[in-house]
Amino acid sequence: MSEDETWMRRAIALAGGRVGLTGDNPAVGCVIVKDGAAVGEAATAPGGRPHAEEQALDQAGAAARGATAYVTLEPCGERSSGAASCGERLVRAGVARVVIACDDSSALAGGRGLQRLAAAGIAVERGVLGDEAASLYSGYVPRAER
Repeated sequence: MSEDETWMRRAIALAGGRVGLTGDNPAVGCVIVKDGAAVGEAATAPGGRPHAEEQALDQAGAAARGATAYVTLEPCGERSSGAASCGERLVRAGVARVVIACDDSSALAGGRGLQRLAAAGIAVERGVLGDEAASLYSGYVPRAER
């Protein structure tokens, strides 16, 4: 098993514990890894806010600079509240790489988060353990696509 798979499995486990507890938002897991150790990790909070990425980045603090973020679902590129998106927060934190299990087809993500990361020069890898993570979003994807 690769290091990417190991950390993504941890993110999937975090998200799995929140399925059904996040309102209309998907249950997302995020692990921030630097120098082989987790420096921040979280899942979407009950009710859907705060998002996993923002909590994990808050835990990681300055250690997020140059780190890799493992996220089970594409980071949002826009927030309905107008707050900073998870994509924007990842850029501001200075992560070097983002590994994503599943794409998000919702209006607030749908490639926007990926575009924001790419525009900032952040390396993105998609589809790592996507088949395993997909079951987390079986109820969310049909709603997001409507």
